[in-house]
Amino acid sequence: MFVSKTKVRVRYSETDMMGYCYYGNYAAFFEVARVEAIRSLGFSYKQMEDEGIALPVLDFSIKYYKPAFYDDELTIETTIKEVPKARIHFTYKTFNEKGDLLNEAQTTLVFISKTTMKPCSAPDEIAEAIQKYL
Repeated sequence: MFVSKTKVRVRYSETDMMGYCYYGNYAAFFEVARVEAIRSLGFSYKQMEDEGIALPVLDFSIKYYKPAFYDDELTIETTIKEVPKARIHFTYKTFNEKGDLLNEAQTTLVFISKTTMKPCSAPDEIAEAIQKYL
């Protein structure tokens, strides 16, 4: 199992009238965590795009337990539990500075060829890098 941890801080503009981090912001936080997880494997989204591969989101789900607030530093734990094929699955856990679990989420992304806009296999290098952790 591959696990990566990324820190993000809740900005004032990301809060709602109750002072909670607005629920829709977590999708952006998870994107940051996903990009950093891929980077920690030795790759980048930009590199993949330059090589003709895009990764659109197929699905996203989240379960909220507790809110985050303005200026909270959050730790997002991103996990990949299987070698990707044409799809790659990520799970996320968000913790506040006290270590409280705020939410759990999942995304599935699809590797597609930018030329054909059709699904393709995950690059061998990424599959091999993830395989080392399983």
